[in-house]
Amino acid sequence: MGDDQNGYYDYLEPDCPSWAPLLGFAGCAAAVSFANIGGAYGTWRAGEGIMAMGIESPDLLMKNIIPVVMAGVLGIYGLICAVVLNGKIEMPDAATGQCVYSQYSGFAHLGAGLCVGLCSLASGLAIGISADAGTRAVGAQSAMAATWKKMGFTGNAGGQENSNSDSLFVGTVLIQVFAGNLGLYGLIAALILSQMEYVCEIN
Repeated sequence: MGDDQNGYYDYLEPDCPSWAPLLGFAGCAAAVSFANIGGAYGTWRAGEGIMAMGIESPDLLMKNIIPVVMAGVLGIYGLICAVVLNGKIEMPDAATGQCVYSQYSGFAHLGAGLCVGLCSLASGLAIGISADAGTRAVGAQSAMAATWKKMGFTGNAGGQENSNSDSLFVGTVLIQVFAGNLGLYGLIAALILSQMEYVCEIN
């Protein structure tokens, strides 16, 4: 910004260029897209593990549906952020057509969308992979315990004395909780970033 010979300010780079809203809309798209990709991957991998486990232990199928629910929540995180960001994007002035949505707001909202989107994507990967392994392990433990009982073993043969406990299931759920927290952290950071805004004044 410099002062010309007439005493008026010459703005070399305006605070609210016409392309600034593109950043905000990109933030909305990134939030929903990446979050739903993470949710879809988590649901896919968790579903594979649950169906494989359900063949040998169908009675545990509904009990192990928790990872699918947690993966589906990730898409909601992205949707919440996109709705908030959409409400922050200012339309051009109706009279002059001048853009009042600033670069500052655009970059902040783009960062918010990427934050919740990529965090939810990472969370979905963690949920899916851990749920696939965890549910298969829970099903295998249950099937093994049933086999040992049919063979007449009543002691601790094969380490199956406590095989009917929920130790593996509880461990799997705890892993899902901590993996799901990653997306929640991204949502919190995104909501904070969404409050960073600057609107240009119409002269």
